[in-house]
Amino acid sequence: MYKQLLPLLLLTFFSGWAMAIQPEKRTHLFAIKGSDSLYLDHYIAPIEGKRPCMIFVFGGGFVGGARDKKSDIPYFHFLTKNGYDVVSIDYRLGMRGIKSPGLIDFLKAFQRTINIAVEDLFSATRYILDHAEEWNIDPTMITASGSSAGAITVLQAENNLCNRTEIAKILPKKFNYAGIISFAGAIFSLKGAPQWSAPSAPIMLFHGSADNQVPYGKMAVLGIGFYGSKYIAQELENQQNPYWFYTVEYEDHSMAGKPMRENLQEILIFLNEYVKDKKQLMQTTRIIDKSIPQRRTFFLPTDYIHSNYSD
Repeated sequence: MYKQLLPLLLLTFFSGWAMAIQPEKRTHLFAIKGSDSLYLDHYIAPIEGKRPCMIFVFGGGFVGGARDKKSDIPYFHFLTKNGYDVVSIDYRLGMRGIKSPGLIDFLKAFQRTINIAVEDLFSATRYILDHAEEWNIDPTMITASGSSAGAITVLQAENNLCNRTEIAKILPKKFNYAGIISFAGAIFSLKGAPQWSAPSAPIMLFHGSADNQVPYGKMAVLGIGFYGSKYIAQELENQQNPYWFYTVEYEDHSMAGKPMRENLQEILIFLNEYVKDKKQLMQTTRIIDKSIPQRRTFFLPTDYIHSNYSD
């Protein structure tokens, strides 16, 4: 009889143990903008004292996605296990409903789309700052990470903060993120190469060299276009600003998600050394995986449109 009960007892024990280690999650309405009610999920790290906080911005081409996407949850749990609260946010999806736009219409719509995503990220950040004391969050240790469209958003947000643009004024004058992690992101500009009027936060950039959805390098005509991870890393090095560029040769847009499963230790090193210890490190990690087939590595202006908005 005991032999028959033992598997059931073990299953019950381990199921209860697995549930016990899941972080507490609370959902809050942080903004109402027009007809959009924006929520955030707050995952609370089980540690005492003031805690650092990671804001996460989901991907989906600014047409879809969700703050509680099932495949992203293990990344959140990894961070809470290592002492970081995680706040995964909604934001308005400005490209939803746009199909096969012409280039000029796309540029105008895309600039507006990024601006409202950044505005929503800043609104969520302000909400966290306003509740930092209540939530036991260290306001000097708020980081931001994002995947694909979310990565574009966090990079664009950091650039706005460094230049103290109009949309950055919702945040305290001296506020900056403690660090930025971008999974296949870029900065978009209609006004030439991005400028940095003040030093940026330490930035970790993951990108595959054959990404056909978000450019790996610079893809701009007359200063209008995308400035990808390779370009940003070079600019950060020129400015002697801390960064870690992690690139995989011939990898495609899967780098928008892979690092959240396969590079957790690198992410933790970045958070400990670049963010917590404020080490002034600059490095590039170039991975060559022979199992990845060779692919086209140059990015065409229409690639992003066809990848995300074609029927």
